[in-house]
Amino acid sequence: MKLLASLLLLIAVCACTPPRQYRVTEGHTHTYYRITYNYDRTLDDEIRGEISRFYHSLNPFDSLSIVSAVNTNRNMEVDSIFIHAFRVAEEVSRQTDGMFDITCAPLINAWGFGFKNMGEVTPAMIDSLKTFVGYEKVRLEGNRVVKDDPRLLLNFSAVGDGCICDLIAARLDSLGVEDYLVDIGGEMTAKGRNAKGLPWHIGINRPVDDSTQLNTDIEQVIELGERVGLATSGDYRNFYIKDGKKYAHTINPKTGYPAGGDILSATIIARDCIVADAYATACMALGREGAKALQARHPELEYFFIYADSTGAYRTEYSPGMEKYLVK
Repeated sequence: MKLLASLLLLIAVCACTPPRQYRVTEGHTHTYYRITYNYDRTLDDEIRGEISRFYHSLNPFDSLSIVSAVNTNRNMEVDSIFIHAFRVAEEVSRQTDGMFDITCAPLINAWGFGFKNMGEVTPAMIDSLKTFVGYEKVRLEGNRVVKDDPRLLLNFSAVGDGCICDLIAARLDSLGVEDYLVDIGGEMTAKGRNAKGLPWHIGINRPVDDSTQLNTDIEQVIELGERVGLATSGDYRNFYIKDGKKYAHTINPKTGYPAGGDILSATIIARDCIVADAYATACMALGREGAKALQARHPELEYFFIYADSTGAYRTEYSPGMEKYLVK
């Protein structure tokens, strides 16, 4: 009788609990976003609210954003989103000896990949711009940004999509969502299982050296179940050809020129997507050997690199800890 009563109680509880279902919130801002989650109602408003909060803080194309105020030296206190992104960027800059640097904005603009195109690039221009580039030349004092040079500009694009992923994931966590995949322009935060009850599967694209071509070839599938962030950076995604020469968006802060490293695509897994996003960019600038040395100092990071060997053939290389995420 006790067993029968327990079963009846379980049936009654299940009957009173509305079934959860997987929902999708998607759209497009500076890039696409697609958030898949298991919940009993749509979370469109909550998700888009987090995206709006990010843009109010860190969108350099919005003259009313906080980062625009900082870049134009208006007297303004920064918010918690700005502070978090700044602190992450500052730490990654330290760990990479300045090869990751959010003060590269003038150089990024000069090469045509930023929020302001500065026209023809000359060695004299690069030398001039480098005088007010350097992460050590800016700091936070309380809720205010202090610059050593008022011409210094900040660009958070290298951590932006990862930051949005984390903001949305934190909102979903606060609502008790156990299963979700947050995808902002290819940077992702995953937790739990998909609608089939399996870990989330994410494909790493094979590099295609054509910015006009849609790349659908998958080099490797990654399986994510635990709460982690994944980010991929690749110069094949954002570049242009001028006078027969390729110029890619990853800038070496020390030289002021496009990095032109040997990594074609760098995928990083870290606890937070903003951290993965920053280190993926840093690896592109560091090159394979520098990036592997970095990971040796930070075993909490996992990497999957795609590179071209001396014959031009694609090769892959990954950290030992990445193997558990690879679908074979």
